[in-house]
Amino acid sequence: MIKIVADNKIPFLKGSMESYAHIEYLPGNKIKKKHLLTADGLIVRSRTRCDAELLLGTNVKFIASATIGFDHIDTGFCKKNEIFWTSSEGCNASSVNQYVVSALIYLAKKFKLNLGEMTMGIIGVGHVGTKIETLAKTLGMNVLLNDPPRARKGKHTEFVHITDILKHADIISLHVPLTYEGNDPTYHLVDEKFLQALSKKVYFINTSRGEVVDTLSLINAIETGGVRGAIIDVWENEPDLNTDLLDIVDIATPHIAGYSLDGKANGTAMCVRAASKFFGWDLNNWYPENISLPTSPAINIDCSGESLEKIIQCCTFATYNIIYDDKRLRLSPDNFEQQRENYPVRREPSAFHVRLNSCDDEVVRVLKELGFSQLTVDS
Repeated sequence: MIKIVADNKIPFLKGSMESYAHIEYLPGNKIKKKHLLTADGLIVRSRTRCDAELLLGTNVKFIASATIGFDHIDTGFCKKNEIFWTSSEGCNASSVNQYVVSALIYLAKKFKLNLGEMTMGIIGVGHVGTKIETLAKTLGMNVLLNDPPRARKGKHTEFVHITDILKHADIISLHVPLTYEGNDPTYHLVDEKFLQALSKKVYFINTSRGEVVDTLSLINAIETGGVRGAIIDVWENEPDLNTDLLDIVDIATPHIAGYSLDGKANGTAMCVRAASKFFGWDLNNWYPENISLPTSPAINIDCSGESLEKIIQCCTFATYNIIYDDKRLRLSPDNFEQQRENYPVRREPSAFHVRLNSCDDEVVRVLKELGFSQLTVDS
């Protein structure tokens, strides 16, 4: 019988494949070579480093990661040793989008910003970056896009050089993978040179990977005023985050931007379906059942006399208020991993029913573009 070793914290996975394989569940950071000697497959998250030290001499020929990133997988080793690997690219794009909406609303409220008068620079325009582009435009922002690999393909003309973002952006949001080699390495992409080249005092959001940013350079930029505000979800050397940075950023969260229940379900489904196709099972359309509903799935808003910005704020914070994750991390930064593993249920906007009273068509249009698909409009 096929044997698969799986991270025991991947939600919805238990019970999905047991009719087809023997599944051994282990903590992701405790998976060792001894567990894989007779294993055919491996299903992991980013906390399991899949390289020669773990895989050499084992029977593993299949790896699936329930994460969008794959910097924890030595793809060169896998190719050389004919190990198929896949990540769950795009699984949590809507979740990260929800996080960034909440972040932008928070920044606008704290610093009294008019987002419609600002320019957002998006670095990395894949599944997530494309969502953020739509979000920014929905909020009336001017958008600058930077993605050298996609720009070289020549299919789109809207990409700009990174110097344009450094010159014109008021808010910079990172959505790149972590890479160390090739034409476009992203390790310490944001370094002292990057930050000193800024023409404006910017607001900075990082939901990509911690190592994309040189921590000490960012600390210096915040302390000297080059970066006016910062929202940080990912950290160098996780889970050992830099407490000096924690103390001076506006919002700090423990790598949970993509941790909506919907995003987790999508990632697990992509892993199960990939295993099904690789091993020849009939789970190619599998998806978790009985995903728990929000505690308060109904949002009621009287729009009369309220600005569009206020309505967006009410709907956004009703589904996800970024402040709560920030408070939990600041109260107990040493429990970084536990906060990730025991993250509260967060559902995306599509899981909520919004009842609007006395609203116009523009409100409905904007809320739909922000993902609120269940809308009832009362006159």
